[in-house]
Amino acid sequence: MESLLGNVDDMLRMRGWGAAGNPRPGVLRRSALFLVAFGLTYGAAMGTFAGLTGGRPWNELLLQMTYSAVKVPLLLTVTCLVAVPSFFVLNTLLGLRDDFAAALRAVAATQAGVAVLLASLAPLTIAWYLSSAAYGPAILFNALMFAVAGIAAQRLLREHYRRLIARNPRHRWMLWAWLGLYAFVGIQMGWMMRPFVGNRTEPVEFYRRDGLDNAYVIVARLIAESLR
Repeated sequence: MESLLGNVDDMLRMRGWGAAGNPRPGVLRRSALFLVAFGLTYGAAMGTFAGLTGGRPWNELLLQMTYSAVKVPLLLTVTCLVAVPSFFVLNTLLGLRDDFAAALRAVAATQAGVAVLLASLAPLTIAWYLSSAAYGPAILFNALMFAVAGIAAQRLLREHYRRLIARNPRHRWMLWAWLGLYAFVGIQMGWMMRPFVGNRTEPVEFYRRDGLDNAYVIVARLIAESLR
């Protein structure tokens, strides 16, 4: 445990194995490990909604927690995999292909940072569930937690990119391009892979089988309904 926390601290402080510009292949492996471990932690917390607000048998609650735990690291990974091909082509078009491996390590470290930050926010999510049994606001609160973790983790991305931008200013354009790609893909993938929270009035399922919707329209509708 002490070693794990030490490695996480190194990643967040960008020292040791987590230092910017570290070319060792172990960076990607450790980043993937942290993404899975801490993503599982927050996902399990997300899935406790129906149990903490009442109405869900314990066996169904455990199933929902398992589904949600698996889907959070899956969401972070799939979002990255969907956005990376476009990111690679844009880097190539701007003549930055030689630095793509370093850019990919920066993105991987940031994804791991998002997972760690989400896990640190899990107690707040539990506290929200204990204070409100409404399903719509629970979804919006989790969306807020993802936004907070995503925005805070961008500090890691900016620090990793500082060396690349110093080498070639066009990397600044790719930094903003990645942020746009990641946000656009992540929001839609999060909606398509629902449910993460689990409404106690609906059956537990890994993937919602109703029609595909536009995530941005649904989020606007939830905000409008919450403000009534």
